[in-house]
Amino acid sequence: MENFRKVRSEEAPAGGGAEGDGPGSGPFADLAPDAVNMRVKEGSKIRNLMAFATASMAQPATRAIVFSGCGRATTKTVTCAEILKRRLAGLHQVTRLRYRSVREVWQSLPPGPTPGQTPGESAASLSVLKNVPGLAILLSKDELDPRQPGYQPPNPHPGPSSSPAAPTSKRSLGEPAAGEGSAKRSLPEPGVADEDRTA
Repeated sequence: MENFRKVRSEEAPAGGGAEGDGPGSGPFADLAPDAVNMRVKEGSKIRNLMAFATASMAQPATRAIVFSGCGRATTKTVTCAEILKRRLAGLHQVTRLRYRSVREVWQSLPPGPTPGQTPGESAASLSVLKNVPGLAILLSKDELDPRQPGYQPPNPHPGPSSSPAAPTSKRSLGEPAAGEGSAKRSLPEPGVADEDRTA
């Protein structure tokens, strides 16, 4: 594909389960109309997404939020959901995986003079249909059905999930860490070395 450049990328029309922005559509059909929809994209800044999501969920009227992203934004989508779960304890989670059809249109680059092509001839285009993985994560303050696939109950222990590490002692730059040997050889003191040679 080195002789082509991507002209545009558009979501291909899907069948009955097409995702829309209105209530009752998308992966969560029974979602309340006041739920916040966060569309995470590849270039989105996590700081900006989390500021809006945290402020929205702080309002008592907002009971649920959905983070959705596809392609390269899926890891960022998971990160946003995990950060919000740590900031707000007691959130129930349902995760849905889906595939979205994306149509990419590629156009050939203008070549140098090639035999057989007339100068006024239009560039050839190529259309590619891709199935891109997508992720939608619903976080709710209200209890959700635990039997549905992708359900995760609230974390019983809010806060950092990592176990506390072994205490580390402060050391100066020249000292080796605990358990490490020194890279320098210990040299005998000048007076002791001379005595050993004479004996």
